[in-house]
Amino acid sequence: MKRCLLFGLIVALVALPTLPLFAQSVPEIAYDSAPNLLKLPADIFLGEAAGVAQNSKGHMFVFTRSGETQLFEFDQEGNFVREISPRNYAFAFAHTVRVDPQDNVWAVDEGTNMIVKFNPAGKVLMTMGRRPESAEGDVPGGFNFHPVLPGDTPRPAGQYAFSRETDVAWDAAGDIFVSDGYGNARVVKYDKDGRFVKAIGSSVKGKEPGQFSTPHTIATDAKGNVYVGDRGNSRIQVFDNDLTLRAVWTGVGAPWAICVTPGPKQYLYSSDAVGPIYKLDLEGHVLGKFGTAGKQMKQFGWIHEMNCTSENELLVGELLNWRVQKLTIHPQK
Repeated sequence: MKRCLLFGLIVALVALPTLPLFAQSVPEIAYDSAPNLLKLPADIFLGEAAGVAQNSKGHMFVFTRSGETQLFEFDQEGNFVREISPRNYAFAFAHTVRVDPQDNVWAVDEGTNMIVKFNPAGKVLMTMGRRPESAEGDVPGGFNFHPVLPGDTPRPAGQYAFSRETDVAWDAAGDIFVSDGYGNARVVKYDKDGRFVKAIGSSVKGKEPGQFSTPHTIATDAKGNVYVGDRGNSRIQVFDNDLTLRAVWTGVGAPWAICVTPGPKQYLYSSDAVGPIYKLDLEGHVLGKFGTAGKQMKQFGWIHEMNCTSENELLVGELLNWRVQKLTIHPQK
């Protein structure tokens, strides 16, 4: 019986679609970058653009690491609108920002192990996770913290606690998917009210299908499928809405940032740290690529988050270049 079960597991893993995406040469896609996108007041400065997102009005949100972690809003022309929730207790080290279909803004902070949901007016609607306190002793940030060393028994991951979580996404029902992240190596599903549903992966990094090594970015499509940029394993893993593994895509570098386009025909964009950015269909075929490392416009320095405004427009937040670029893609040029 054990042999039969083992054989069945091997067959299942062999049958899992793993696409080497460079079976043929990948065409280069032409693109442009809009100059002077963001207009900041004279006394406000942009640091590392860790996160960038856009709402239904075209307003842009930038989660930045500067003198302190700050969340800025700009209008569709790039004019500064406001800072959202200055000196928020959950802000310490920005990681990503996302906007849901109801235009709520979700800030993912790696430094506090927290995610904060703001309504469009900037009011806090929900928090997830909890910032560790030094008074609590043996926790990250605590006065008596004992990090897990090689050979130690790994600490189990809690249902409602994160360890340097990285990103968030939703399905059409409002269910929440969190990639968690640096300290843990898992993806967690919650219902729309933040109640735990399911987790895959664990607190330990792994390289087998369904395991993770720094799940750094996450996105969903209109059918509720979940795409996870498994950066440490240089692959994208694809799951259905119940977090059952469906496919593993390789050959697009180490995915630091992914996003899925809106509309009836959806595409996925995935970026390595310094480019190129790859355009894929949702079957995992690479349709084209563009971009290289550098400091000039149309070049990239550690792409940390992308927003898919449409099939042919992206917002790209960079860490090393302290900026956001708005890219217009010309696939037929």
